[in-house]
Amino acid sequence: MQQGQLPRKRILFLDAYDSFSNNITSLLQTLLHVEVSVLHIDSPLLFPSGIGSTPDEEVKSRFVKELARYDAVVCGPGPGNPGNERDVGIMRFVWGLEEENILPVLGICLGFQSLVGSCQGGQVKRLRRGLHGMVRTIIHRLDTAEPVKGDIFAGVNEFKATLYHSLCGDVGQEAIDQQKWEELRWQPFDGCPELMPLAWVEEQREDGEGFEAGTERILMAVKHRIKPFWGVQYHPESVCTEEEGNKIIVNWFNEALQWNQERKRTSLVDGHNLAEAAIKPSLLSQLTPGEEPRASGQWWEKFESDPVLHTVSVPLPRGIQVPDIVEAVDPDASERIILDSANAAPATSNADVRGRYSIIAAGIDEALRLEYHTGDDYATTRLKSVGGMAVNLSQQVPIARYGSIWTLIAAFQDARHVDVEGPETTPFIGGFMGYVTYEQGLMDIGIHFDHPRPHHRPDVCLSWITKSIVVDHLAGMIHIQHLRSSGSEEDTWLEKTTGKLLALQNTQRRSSFNSKKDAQLPQSPQKRRPSRSTSIQTPLTKEYEDKVRICQEYIAAGESYELCLTDQTTITRPLSDNQPLSPSNHPLSPTSQRKHRRLSSSSTTISPPPSSWSLFKLLRTRQPAPFASYLRLGPATLVSASPERFLTYDRKGKCSMRPMKGTVRKSETVSTLAQAEKILHVPKEEAENLMIVDLVRHDLHGICGAGNVTVRDLLKVEEYQSVFQMITVVEGELPSEGGYCGLDALAASLPPGSMTGAPKKRSCEILREVEEGKERGLYSGVVGYHCASGRGDWSVTIRSLFRWDDEVLVGGEEEGEERREVWRIGAGGAVTILSTADGEREEMFTKLAGPLRVFGEAC
Repeated sequence: MQQGQLPRKRILFLDAYDSFSNNITSLLQTLLHVEVSVLHIDSPLLFPSGIGSTPDEEVKSRFVKELARYDAVVCGPGPGNPGNERDVGIMRFVWGLEEENILPVLGICLGFQSLVGSCQGGQVKRLRRGLHGMVRTIIHRLDTAEPVKGDIFAGVNEFKATLYHSLCGDVGQEAIDQQKWEELRWQPFDGCPELMPLAWVEEQREDGEGFEAGTERILMAVKHRIKPFWGVQYHPESVCTEEEGNKIIVNWFNEALQWNQERKRTSLVDGHNLAEAAIKPSLLSQLTPGEEPRASGQWWEKFESDPVLHTVSVPLPRGIQVPDIVEAVDPDASERIILDSANAAPATSNADVRGRYSIIAAGIDEALRLEYHTGDDYATTRLKSVGGMAVNLSQQVPIARYGSIWTLIAAFQDARHVDVEGPETTPFIGGFMGYVTYEQGLMDIGIHFDHPRPHHRPDVCLSWITKSIVVDHLAGMIHIQHLRSSGSEEDTWLEKTTGKLLALQNTQRRSSFNSKKDAQLPQSPQKRRPSRSTSIQTPLTKEYEDKVRICQEYIAAGESYELCLTDQTTITRPLSDNQPLSPSNHPLSPTSQRKHRRLSSSSTTISPPPSSWSLFKLLRTRQPAPFASYLRLGPATLVSASPERFLTYDRKGKCSMRPMKGTVRKSETVSTLAQAEKILHVPKEEAENLMIVDLVRHDLHGICGAGNVTVRDLLKVEEYQSVFQMITVVEGELPSEGGYCGLDALAASLPPGSMTGAPKKRSCEILREVEEGKERGLYSGVVGYHCASGRGDWSVTIRSLFRWDDEVLVGGEEEGEERREVWRIGAGGAVTILSTADGEREEMFTKLAGPLRVFGEAC
């Protein structure tokens, strides 16, 4: 702050774990030019013994001291019911402060309901049907001759706003006769005389659910007649709330400052401080000096020596695709990582979204691998080979030295950062490649497992790749890259690899190149005994539809706005890949190998079973996608045809996320983009997408800060090989100071919002219950890279199939003790209050169809 400049006003935001909270703090800072601090409603600094166990007087004493530091308070939105102490936490003390401690307060959504419920006669009840992601016109006084003191809607034109609620404030509005409604709706009602209505939404309802057709009067804003308390039910921070609605925030703060001035109330500059900044500190800023990997003194320290990029570029031969390059360069590799823009070749439609680059990791056996099992107090570094010799080195790295697995990863990468001058030729020059599971994302948002997990598989598995091949499909070039120490001797890998790729120019095409028959399963398999069959177990229709209804009950109760329900299909078949089932560095858990049990009455005989690589080639042929991938890394195998980019970031700090919600299958009746747009541009589908867009904005605001997140291509429908999808692009800019990098955005955004619902934390807790505690594993996680230059690109693992090496079924004596691998395919959809059970089931099977079809089955 410059000399003579007045300190900024300060607002305390009470965070009820909503997935839109950071959007509100950003809006407050942008509109009001204030400093915003955040205090969670159950902060252990206020509730050291937990909510319900810490005496109220003890909480109030601490809270009052904290409030003295602020000019106003905002009680934020969140899941749950204001009548539940655990859902509102510290909010319930705000409305009952002693007169000498009162300060101006604005309640939003849950905060608004908490205000209404705290007043004499005020109640909170369920709406006839929830309004989540719905945009409605806010009705308030317009051009009134007698302005009301404290009306924060004064001077505001008509505007539309986004609603996210199943519960509503009841001040007795339904008891007013329709003939007197226009006259009385702006007056305090006899049933709740302390509150003055400021805004309404009048929702037209049809017969059903015990109600007659008619108008439901939904209270949208109030002011307390005596105390400086205001509240709004709608979400002013939503991307679809019109800008005119921002004036309400400005008007409220002006009223708050005037109230403080009239009572000569000032905030303390120093003293008690329990709240946090509205933006998270960077991962690197949380490191203790000297705790970087370079100071560890361990064998993996050698990987940090001054890396220099060496590269050779050759033309991409006509007709050659990514699998051809992989097979030509390293056909016998036991581990592979391929990020494949499978629809970058000439597409079937001009509307197809295409990736430009495909990235192939090479030399993975000699790449350092970092693994972490969620909940452990250590990570593990592994090295299988050096100079072609097996070494099998491993080292446990204590997480406590770093604070989190993400801080460790950021420190490791920062010690090996490569500065790139000028424009980059390729998006990846070397660095981390691998996967992060859905379960790691749960841990990142504070959801811990309440029972021991029956395995010890890595939830974070990343290889530090120094040899890579990048295919530029647009320019028609192949870039062979080696990131190696500046002082190391020249090796022959670049020369040999270049020669192999140049040989593709003139080599007569092998039948395996781009050949569908090489990857396809036999059309008429021969009959064999059951032990040589593939068994498939798909979700049961009735059970899935019942889960949809359970989700909707949670939504109707105000526990969530949207729940991304999923289920799994399991496929068992004879082992196919020639690789040890359980490497010595991945011991099997006691429950991993168990007696064979039949998973389904539906069986198709396959002889011989195609390898996972063949499955990938088949899937990319039948369902080409811009973010396809193939991984055999550690104990995991993944075959993915993902159409959804999760997060990308460049070395200058620009981030982009691409939430995808709203799906319609291609058919004879829906074959064009125009037809799909007509189906998808309806309230239910747009609401699905909008809720995740606002959630993604929240995730990025928590790292990028106020005013640094924008939205483009809102609710855009795109065409793919077999479906149409609705997408939105959300972009952010990381702070230029403070040590932020793309890993900060990644860690702050997991698990992907498009796979959870909103609010994220409460929704994930509900989904774990509804999905009966089944782990999603790689499904709903992310796959991608973080480049040594600072760039990164991650896709959501959907439309995929995966397996674990340690999940092996063993047949009985009659099957000859045959070992069988287990493949898993996850699929689901976003359940909202407007969903239908059969519609959600149909969407789930639509998404399941593509990956399942590679096993010779159709849904």
